Order: sequence, then C-alpha cells, then structure tokens
Amino acid sequence: MPNRLAHETSPYLLQHADNPVDWWPWSAEAFAEARRRNVPVLLSVGYSSCHWCHVMAHESFEDDATAALLNEHFVSVKVDREERPDIDAVYMEAVQAATGQGGWPMTVFLTPEAEPFYFGTYFPPAPRHGMPGFQQVLEGVRAAWRDRREEVGQVAGRIVRELSERTLALGVAGEKGAPPQPPSAEDAHAALLALTRDFDAVRGGFGGAPKFPPSMTLEFLLRHHARTGSEGALEMVQATCEAMARGGIYDQLGGGFARYSVDAEWVVPHFEKMLYDNALLCRVYAHLWRATGSELARRVALETADFLVREMCTDQGGFASALDADSDDGTGRHAEGAYYVWTPQQLRDVLGEEDALLAAAHFGVTEEGTFEEGASVLQLPDSEQLLDAGKLDSVRRRLLAAREQRPRPGRDDKVVAAWNGLAIAALAETGAYFDRPDLVQAATDAADLLVRTHMDWHARLFRTSLDGTAGAHAGVLEDYGDVAEGFLALSAVTGEGVWVDFAGLLLDTVLTRFTGADGTLFDTADDAEALIRRPQDPMDNATPSGWTAACGALLTYAAYTGSTTHREAAERALGVVRALGPRAPRFISWGLAVAEALLDGPREVAVVGLPDDPATAALHRTALLATAPGLAVAVGGPPPASEPAAVEVPLLAHRPLADGRAVAYVCRGFTCDAPTTDPEALAESLR
Repeated sequence: MPNRLAHETSPYLLQHADNPVDWWPWSAEAFAEARRRNVPVLLSVGYSSCHWCHVMAHESFEDDATAALLNEHFVSVKVDREERPDIDAVYMEAVQAATGQGGWPMTVFLTPEAEPFYFGTYFPPAPRHGMPGFQQVLEGVRAAWRDRREEVGQVAGRIVRELSERTLALGVAGEKGAPPQPPSAEDAHAALLALTRDFDAVRGGFGGAPKFPPSMTLEFLLRHHARTGSEGALEMVQATCEAMARGGIYDQLGGGFARYSVDAEWVVPHFEKMLYDNALLCRVYAHLWRATGSELARRVALETADFLVREMCTDQGGFASALDADSDDGTGRHAEGAYYVWTPQQLRDVLGEEDALLAAAHFGVTEEGTFEEGASVLQLPDSEQLLDAGKLDSVRRRLLAAREQRPRPGRDDKVVAAWNGLAIAALAETGAYFDRPDLVQAATDAADLLVRTHMDWHARLFRTSLDGTAGAHAGVLEDYGDVAEGFLALSAVTGEGVWVDFAGLLLDTVLTRFTGADGTLFDTADDAEALIRRPQDPMDNATPSGWTAACGALLTYAAYTGSTTHREAAERALGVVRALGPRAPRFISWGLAVAEALLDGPREVAVVGLPDDPATAALHRTALLATAPGLAVAVGGPPPASEPAAVEVPLLAHRPLADGRAVAYVCRGFTCDAPTTDPEALAESLR
C-alpha cells in the first residue's frame, strides 16, 4: 500500500511511495507526530538521479525488517534536495561540521523540534568497509533516545547553537564601517595565480579525483583573458575544455556531459546527466568559440544544446532536472552506466568486424575495458588519427541508433526554476552565435513556462513544477538570480524588452526579501519557513550560489536600466568575493566572473535600427560576439520623436538613427563613445 509520498509531485519522493517505510514529506505534521509518539525523526535527503540513494533505498528502505524498525521507533521524513535546497543546506552544514564530509544520501536524526543530533550519509545494510550497518545505527539511536535522552538533548542544543552562531566573518564589511568593496584588479590577479597552482597541466581541470567540470571557473578565466589579455588564463580553459570533450565524461554519441569523472583523467564518469551541468558547459563552450573560433568548442556547444532540447525538454517547454546514472542492462538488472558503455563484441554486433575495429581504435574501446566487466566508456583518446570523416559519421550514427534501442535511464521531469534559467541563457546565446533560431525558440518557450507557471502576481517564484503545475515550495535566492540571468540573456538575443522587465521584478524581490541590512544575501526570503538556521552561503558549488547569481543579474540589470540601486547592491554583495576570491577561487568563481564584468564596466551597447534591416542585424551580431565581460546588449527600433524615452529597454532611450541608418552606441563607466554604423568599428571598440 502506498505511503504518504504518493500524493507528492517530486519524482524522487514518488520513487519511495511504495516503500514499506511509512514515509512523511517534510511538514509540521510529521514533527507533531514525532512529539505525540515521543520518538526521534529520521531525515533522509537525496535526489532522483543519485546512484547511492538508489542503492540505500533498495538495500534498506525496501527491506521489510528495516522498515518495521523505522515505523515502530521513528518518524521517517524524506526530502528531495532539489526541491528543498534550504533544508538540504542547513542539515548538510551540520553533517559536514560533525563528520568532516557530506554527500547524498544524507541521513540525519533529529529531535521532534528538528534539532539534529546524529549524522551520516550512506549506510550499508550490514557492517562493511568500516561502516556500521543501517539497522545497527537505528538500534543505537533508538537506545540513546530511550536511555540517554538528556544527553541527546544537550548534543542537539549545542549543535543548533553552534550553527546559529556561525557568521560569514569574511570581510564583507569595509574597514571602519565603510561600505564593503568589490574585488579589485589585484584581487582578480591573485585568484588567477591561485588557480594556476591548482591547475592540472597534464590532464586539464583543477585538483585530483574525483574531477568535476569547473564551468564557473572557466567562465572567470575567459572573462579575465578578455579583460587583461592573459594567455595563461585562456590556455587553462582550452586545455580543460579539450580534455573534457575528448574524455568519457562527454557523451561521444549523443552529446552532453555526465556529472563528474571518478578519475583525474576524465575517463570514467558518474553517469548521471544534470540539467545545470549541461546548461553551464554549453555556455562555456559557446563562449570559448566566441573567444577563439575553436571548431571543437563549436561542435561541443551545439551537440550539448541539441542534447538539452532532444533529451531534457518537457512537453510544457521547460527542461527536466536530470537523467539517471543507472538503467537496465538488458537482463532486468539496473546498473550504473549500462546505457552508455560498450564492449568490443557489442561494437561487432552493430558495425561488423571491420568498422568495429575502427570504432574501437577511435573511441578507445579495449578488450580489458575502461569501466567494469570488460566494458569501455567511449572517448576520443588519440587526437593524431587521420580517419575518414564520412566513415566515422556513419559509425557514430549506427552506434547511436543501436544505443537508443537499449532501456533508457530514468528522467526526473521536475522543472527547477534556477536550472531552467541557466538553460535559457545557454540556449539563447548558442542559438544566436550559430544561427540556430530553433535553440532561441527553445529558450523562449522555457522562459514562457517560468512566467506562466513559476511566477505569481507578486513576482514570487515557485521552486519547481511538474507537468505544468507549480509545486508548493517557494523559490530560493538561486532561482531569482539564475532566472533573471536567463531573462536578461534572452532579451539581449531577441531584443524583447519584456524579459528585462520580468528580470527587474524578480530582482526587486531579491532586494526586499533576500537582502540583509548590511547588504549580505540570504538563500531564503525573510518570510520563508523558519528552519533551525536561515541558510546563507556565498560559495559556488555545482551551480552559481544564489549570492553570486544574484550579484551578476543585479549588475547586468543595472547596465540595462541605469539603476544605481541595483548596481550598488551588486557592489556591496561582491564584498564577499573580495575576501574569498584570492583564497578559494574555485569555490566562488561565478562571483569572480561577475567581478570581471564590474572591472570592465560592464560595457553597454544599444543597437538602434529597423528590425528587418541587414545593417541592424550585422551590428547586433557584432555586439553579441564581443567578449567584453558582462557586456549588456540591447537592440530595438528608433524611439518615436514625440516620446524619445518610450522604448522597452531604458538603454535604448534617446538613441536615434544616424541619418536614417542603423547605429550602435557604446557606453562604459558613465561615458559614451561616438555612435557608429560600422560593424568593424563596433568590434574594435568592444575589444
């Protein structure tokens, strides 16, 4: 019989609706039940494409004996971290403080007042590898609750006090009470030097295994190169992007990137594909092409964009959250990577002997295998091979067609506002760069869905939707920042000023609901559900933090509108980047990228011309292809003579044609260049 999760909209929670565990969703009623029964709460946090979440679910939550123990002695609460990042952040902070590490599944035991007192991540069903069995853990917590209640209460109280007493203490405030200062050019250079020390010059990327795609770090380096001409910054981007694109972390048949590489060589991925990774990386490769003309960057940007539209687009026009790492291996057994890996025999079965040998050499498929059980992850290990392009294209198409007959990985159809904002920005820009209006339309469709379904009449966002219906959970800061970023990028490409208006509504909510008196930013609104701590974290992780995402959108919006309020809010909030950037650049890279935009102006380009005039299109394209960090581009027709300010985007106000011809106006730091009708002159002014 289904449990209470059967009524939820989260695909992850619905995966547990048939467990014998009597799960509750996070709710006041669950904690009231724990108080009524005088039992602790088991909080289990995960997400739908998490491999070890599936493992623990199968081993423990589907086990009748474990379920009976949980049902008798605990109230069990299941949370989708993608739906409630605030809950995840608060308790993950406690887990990491107590154990020195974190991850998912996250397993936390709470008092009925939601105070944590015992922590862990994955627990096996029986003791192994130095870890206690999950039933052992349950019995130990049960005994402590029964026999040492006072001690449990003291531990929980101390943890909550320590969490509540934590402050950023990161130099956000300026000296002697002065306003906080954004990063200087010297700070950006110090961050570059720190990244250079962490850079893997042999294999690309930063640090060792596991190795994650450093999307936001690459964006910072591209912007730093554009502003300063640093060849070292560009070389790190080129080496990392080529290594990832040639490695197993990139899907060589279908496009798109896996979550991370388990090794330092980018060979074996953790096979789940996340919307946010692919949106961020699509934009990185498009920007690398813009900076260098790299054919590899062009190919990967377009293949990743096509993957997003083909594999992740929902019927409502939004983008789904993730594809699972696991799938049926053809025998009824779910295995990680089953959909993606190949053996030499599987190549022969599809291609025949001769073409299978070519494919094995080209994609690095060996008899021993590079993954498990003799299977290999497809790579492009040899850049020096000279192979027939037509033959390779035929091999790739046949392998892809054969792969599509395999059981597909599950898809989490939940639409997350923030991640769709990232996808909108990536698809709009990629479509504009490569003359793909279908990609721009996909971005527009997703933006329309966010306005229709995720945004209410008070400019408040819902975090998620499913099948066109908004979920119950409020948006968090990253939703407002990333959606505003996507809307502003879409306006730059399409010239539709309504997207600037929508971004402004969201950013006004950031200023009134998410901003503290000292200019710092909180992850949740001031009227959100109260947890044991109001989460506040400026550090980027797999995506830009809400803090840095909001900074970027505030700064760009100020460039479009001339709003000093939004610009000053961005500058104040960037104070934390000045403190952290030189010390931990990999973990606040989007903040550094925003700082590069501020150091460069950011520059503003207003293209004014008739909409069907090729000269207007040439100037607009020139502006979009400029690499100036954080450049704000607006395009539109000339304002009516009677109302020169009657335009959709304030940046276009009072900008007439030049003797009836399309013209571009470039401004920077409150001063403007002479207007130009020449695309080459415009390009030169933006270098």
